[in-house]
Amino acid sequence: MRRDEMTERFRALHVPGKPVVMPNPWDIGSAKVMAQLGARALATTSSGHGFTLGLTDGGQITREVALQHAAAICAAVDVPVNGDFENGFGDSPEAVAETVRLATEVGLAGVSIEDTAVPEASSYPFDLALARIEAAVDAARAVGIVLTARADGWLLQNYDQAEALRRCQAFAQAGADVIYAPLIDAKTTRALAATETPINLLAAGDMRDLTAEQMGALGAARISIGGGLARVTQQVIIDGTRAMLEQGDFTILKRAANVAEVESLLTK
Repeated sequence: MRRDEMTERFRALHVPGKPVVMPNPWDIGSAKVMAQLGARALATTSSGHGFTLGLTDGGQITREVALQHAAAICAAVDVPVNGDFENGFGDSPEAVAETVRLATEVGLAGVSIEDTAVPEASSYPFDLALARIEAAVDAARAVGIVLTARADGWLLQNYDQAEALRRCQAFAQAGADVIYAPLIDAKTTRALAATETPINLLAAGDMRDLTAEQMGALGAARISIGGGLARVTQQVIIDGTRAMLEQGDFTILKRAANVAEVESLLTK
């Protein structure tokens, strides 16, 4: 399928009240399995990808490496893929616009840009954050890609939910296709939905206790998991390795996936 067709397919999945569940794979194998299990869209995860490289999250991965990773995921599956590109790999609006343009060249249907200066994890001032999204919007419209504008300051405790709402409202006004403020509560989610711009909810914190249908009732058009499932996998590695090395206990291996099922999902 041509990339522009994949992009339109991705755009059409964003229906407020009927959110598409968009899991976040961290390598080609997890992407293929998720797609074969029925995921209609996928998104990369900077934290999950970073772990596979022995890196922590937040400005440790270069733009070139992120693009190569995204290209590999896109080539492995026949569903739209959104790129988690952190702050756009640069502080300036020009750097962000270039990242958006490059995202289309590797086959991505969407790209997410955060308002966080990495690796310091500080939030850009409002005016600069908005200017960066305005540049990203212009680039996204020029190349035809779905742009998600993220306000991550509440997640990082750099500002409150009122500021997250203010930023997302401004991003929506600037023309972002999707707005996203991780870990906001139900009240703020409803306020974001009032912008009539599709919103992404992160299945983390209290939201993990809600079903996709319940998140849709709050106005969500898309649900992602970030590095959540990657971290579940990491916990299994930690727990299993500790049990084996410290207690000589190998029973965790009884929970292994069925080899035939995995191979079937990888080769379909």
